[in-house]
Amino acid sequence: MEKPQNGEEKEETTASFCGYDSLHRLLKDNLNPHHFQEVSRLLTGLNCGKALEAVSLPESATSLSAEHGFDIQAFSFCADKELLREPRIVRVGLIQNSIVLPTTAHFADQKKAIFEKLKPIIEAAGSSGVNVLCLQEAWMMPFAFCTREKRWCEFAEPVDGESTKFLQSFALKYNMVIVSPILERDINHGEVIWNTAVVIGNHGNIIGKHRKNHIPRVGDFNESTYYMEGNTGHPVFETAFGKIAINICYGRHHPLNWLAFGLNGAEIVFNPSATVGELSEPMWPIEARNAAIANSYFVASINRVGTETFPNQFTSGDGKPAHADFGHFYPAIGTAC
Repeated sequence: MEKPQNGEEKEETTASFCGYDSLHRLLKDNLNPHHFQEVSRLLTGLNCGKALEAVSLPESATSLSAEHGFDIQAFSFCADKELLREPRIVRVGLIQNSIVLPTTAHFADQKKAIFEKLKPIIEAAGSSGVNVLCLQEAWMMPFAFCTREKRWCEFAEPVDGESTKFLQSFALKYNMVIVSPILERDINHGEVIWNTAVVIGNHGNIIGKHRKNHIPRVGDFNESTYYMEGNTGHPVFETAFGKIAINICYGRHHPLNWLAFGLNGAEIVFNPSATVGELSEPMWPIEARNAAIANSYFVASINRVGTETFPNQFTSGDGKPAHADFGHFYPAIGTAC
């Protein structure tokens, strides 16, 4: 995003912050370095008494970023040095991406296009030494649950289905754990649909799965049209790089949901999401940090990005005219500790 030139007012875009793609970018472009550092300290805190440090990435990752047109950033969260124990360093990767084809395209083509888009991004994560990688909620499809149309269930797949097989090769190649939030079709129990995160081990094995605990019912945007609250509880998965859990999307609004993962021993809790500005943007920078502080673990949150337009207009139970999109998924990736 370009900032306004010569004091002229920037035309409003679909970005969330006055034409900027993030609050961070808006502040950095409009404050002098000292003021920006002070504002960042107040908004995001300090890491062991120091500002957050950027991490240098290998040329193999930055060249993929330049060639395929995606942004890549890396930062370090350090702990105080101990005298008797060596530090345990875990590198976490979070992917936020838009869909590729119009939602009117053939479903198989839509999914294939997303796979192709993510290949170089996952390669960049792997070449950067990422140990645990998490994708956004329902990454393998448009977030079509606002439409209440049954046909979008065609994107649902078994836990060991096409999306998992696509990611298993990367997990094995890069010795990397991958958290894959999908729309699940439980073929062993009447093909019930679930909102599920599949945990793929660093050897390409399936460690387990977690199904979304809390389902939003906002106006007529009711995800229970497609799936109900999950039945997996609050599992914590033992991986080669630590104990991880997944608090899917709407569960971030529920403090006891966060607490349960902590009581079960989680060290890192991922929060793959799909939410728009009007619903939750003011809460986004607060909830993950609150959860991390209250429960003494790391939190890694991811939102979708862009605006997804659907062929048939729908209403949202708010008295407003029918519309063809759910809203703008604001760019937001955050880590807290």
